[in-house]
Order: sequence, then C-alpha cells, then structure tokens
Amino acid sequence: MKLRWGVTAVVSALAAVLLPGVAATAPAASAGSLPIVRCEFTPTPENPAARPVLRPLPFALIRGTIDVTFRFNYGPVTVRLNRAGAAPCAAHNLASLALQRFYDHSQCWRLTNSSRLGVLQCGDIYEAEKGGPGYKFPDEVDGTETYERGTIAMGNQGPGTNGSEFFIVHSFANIPKNYSVMGKVVRGMDVLDKIVAAGIIPTDPNGPQDGLPAKPVKIQKATVGF
Repeated sequence: MKLRWGVTAVVSALAAVLLPGVAATAPAASAGSLPIVRCEFTPTPENPAARPVLRPLPFALIRGTIDVTFRFNYGPVTVRLNRAGAAPCAAHNLASLALQRFYDHSQCWRLTNSSRLGVLQCGDIYEAEKGGPGYKFPDEVDGTETYERGTIAMGNQGPGTNGSEFFIVHSFANIPKNYSVMGKVVRGMDVLDKIVAAGIIPTDPNGPQDGLPAKPVKIQKATVGF
C-alpha cells in the first residue's frame, strides 16, 4: 500500500490536526513559550514498519484533548486522549497513526479476562506483539498511573519500546505502572463488553482467560474525532 499524499502534504496535514496553531516548522528550541514538549521517535530498522507511515512530528501539544474513534466490527469505541496528561507523546503518536490509516483493517490479537488482567490489546498488524510502525519511543510514566475500566494505554515489549500497540481496559488491570496512560473511553464501553462476552480462545499456558478473541475483533477504521 502506498501513501496517497506526498511527504510535505502529510506533514502539513498532521501538523494542522495534531498541533493546531503551532507551525510544523517551529523550532523545538523555542518551545519554552509554546504549550509543546519534545518527543523522540527512533527508527527501528530491525523491526521495519508493517505498513508505510511517517514518524510523528517530534513535538506534541501538552494541553487539551483529542478524540480517536475505532470502528470495530462490533461497533464504534471513542477514546479521549489527554494531551495535558503524563503521556502527551503517546497521545500524539496514536492520533498520528490513526490519521495515516495505520490501524484500518487490522485485527486485535489478544483478549484477557482474568482476575488480574482484563484488556483488549490491539495495534499489531501481523499478530500479538508483531507488526509495528517502524519506530519506537520512550515510556511516559510517573508512578501515579492507574488502569481502571475504560483506560487506554500503550502496550510494549519492555522499557522504551512503544510503537503502535495499545490496550483498552474492559474491567481492571492489576499490572506494574510501566504503561503510558493516554486517556479514557468516552463512548462504546458496551462494545468492549460484547467482545468479552463472545469469549476467548486460550493461547497462554499460564491461564485460560488470555488469548485470541473467540470471534475475531477487527478495527475496520480509525478516525480522529467522532
């Protein structure tokens, strides 16, 4: 699949939507007077992009919110990303990938519903934890993270390995505070409940409530806004 826009057009579009009022060419060194923070998106040639996308702009707004709607085959789920929270670069990244259609026609490969962990994990193109955007970025955690029902957070494979993977908590998650919290579901928790009710095909030998969704869960389209 080829990008439909040229590089200049894509950068301009991302800047206009993700950083309204901040020029795409604004030097980060002068960010002291602007409500932005530097972000470090590092290429991962050892794990090339599963789909052609540009890395996000290297700075993110630190005020306001932005909504992303995932249109699952079960129904729409809208998450409100908190730019002013602890993980502005993660929020910026998720919106950038949605704008570039990275998540469109992808599958969510993991569903858990144990006494410790109740989440739907998405964002990997090939299979669970395989098929990212071709770059990584640092964790944004401060030790105050909580993972209650409705939380959307970055998934990773260790410190500093954030990319496209994310999870949405459908019950609760009793996990270490190692995962950058981006925001909350504001519409569609009933859709998550339907996904959980359909069941799980266990793939983890450590527990029967961890594996593939019994009925495939697919993101038909991800859009910024409703």
